This record gives sequence, structure tokens and C-alpha cells, in this order.
Amino acid sequence: MESLSVVGNAFGCSASGERLVSAARDGDFQEAKALLEYNPRLAKYTTFGGRNLPLHHSAARGHHEIVSILIESGVDINLKNYREQTALMQACQYGHWEVVLTLILFKANIHRTDCLNGGTALHLAALNGHASCIRILLADYIPSIPTFYKLVKRRSRIGGFVCESNDGSSLFEVINKPADGGVTALHMAALNGHVDCLCLLLDLGASVNEVTIEDGTIIDLIGAGSTPLHYAAYGGNPHCCQILIARGASLTAENEKGWSPLEVARLWNREWLEEILSARQQDRTVVLPSPYLSLPLMSVVKIAR
Repeated sequence: MESLSVVGNAFGCSASGERLVSAARDGDFQEAKALLEYNPRLAKYTTFGGRNLPLHHSAARGHHEIVSILIESGVDINLKNYREQTALMQACQYGHWEVVLTLILFKANIHRTDCLNGGTALHLAALNGHASCIRILLADYIPSIPTFYKLVKRRSRIGGFVCESNDGSSLFEVINKPADGGVTALHMAALNGHVDCLCLLLDLGASVNEVTIEDGTIIDLIGAGSTPLHYAAYGGNPHCCQILIARGASLTAENEKGWSPLEVARLWNREWLEEILSARQQDRTVVLPSPYLSLPLMSVVKIAR
């Protein structure tokens, strides 16, 4: 590596900053380490316009080792880019669970929202089908006890949960937090047909009949007042529909346009959902708890910290 002979200002010269951005984006650990050893403040360098830190670039590409040394250099892990997204959001969007785990170990804030649709890291993970990221995001809320699944099912409908995080928020509040328009993580998983995410969210107490609202901030073709089953019907995934129905989703619930899930399916030509969404279909399948719940991550995270 060429000599790092000059550092221009308090945050490092733009040339060195751009080199660090390139190293973070490309996964060049040795280059990033050398630059940060010479000037740790380079970790705070932001790209012009986008306000992306090297941390954002490394998180989006899944370079968890570089994420670690950037954090150790003193960068604020909760800083946002021009979309008001944190590094944690970027890692969840692209499914880099190693980065998510690293950021959670350093207590990244999972409640931050972006300016695109008011979504959190949880929304992005559910939207893109990254169940492992969801499990790690919620590690501080899920105690490593064998009876947790029974407890969460007993208490989910009244909003009282076994475990609260240090900020006082409960698992029920976090998992059902709405983005713009009242869209929850469960809506997003149902829309895109991500069965693993859907099951995990339901196992953790996501509300199966939560409805969207009309707030003028998003374009929603389905309409306000839609449940996750409406979204699953629009997405066209039969397995998601069956799981939601098995967990108590209403087949007859109408949104503000007067559409039931079956009518949504018909409007968007999802004819293969006709029998599943028929009000005459009363069968309830047995859905086993998600295997992710058996992982003792809360204990592991606490030990690691």
C-alpha cells in the first residue's frame, strides 16, 4: 500500500476518505485497517451527496470484519445516510446476518426509521425475506427459556410480553410497529411470499389482523384497512395465505374499498387462491413453532457483550 504521508483535515483528506470508502465497499480489510490505524477519524468520512459512511458501504456489502474495525474506530453506528437509513437497515435489506449480529452486539438502535416509507430494519428484513436477520434483531426481546413459545402465545393478544429491552419497549410493540400507512413487517412478508419470515413473525406475536391506514404517504393499490391476508392475496402466495388463515386471519374482513382477501385475489387474477380464500373453506392446519425460536441468542448476545 502506498505511503499515507499527509492527512489534510480533522476527518482525513478526501483522497484518503475515498480510499477507505472503496476498501469498505470492496471488502479490502488490510487497506481499511491501515487507513484507520493511521487516522481513525477517517471512519467518519461521508461521501458527497449521499452522506454514506464507510460503515454504510461495508454493511450493505456484508463485510462484517470491516464493520467491526470501523466501529472500534469510534464511528456512530446509528448515523443515517440521505435516505435516513442506518448501517443496520442496509445490512437487513441485503440479508447480511453477520453484519447485523455485529451491529446488535454493539447495541445498534433497531427503532430508527427511514424517510422512504417510515420503515425500520425489521421492515426491511421482512420485505426482503431475511428470517435470520429478524431473529438477530429481536434477540434482546426473546429470553432463552424453553417455555417462551407458550408464554408469547398466551400474552400476545393483550400486548403484554415476557421481556422488555433496556429502552422499555416490548416485543409486541417492536414486532407490530407500523411503517407509513400502518404497514407492519407481517404485511411485508405476506406481500412478497416470504414463508419463513411470516412464520417467525407470527410465532413471536405479530398481529395477524392488523390493518393498514390511509395517511397519504404511500401508494397502496389494495386500499386502507387491509390485513396481512389481503397483502398475501395480492402477492399470490398460497402457502402464506394458508398459514395466515391457520393463525386466525379473517376470510371475510373487508378493507375500506369493501374488498375481502378473496376479492383482492380475483381483482389481480390470482385464481389459484380461489379455494383457499373461499369463506366456505374452514379447515385449519397445524403450524409448528419456528425453529428459530429454539436458538438461545439472548444469552449468546449478552455473553458476547
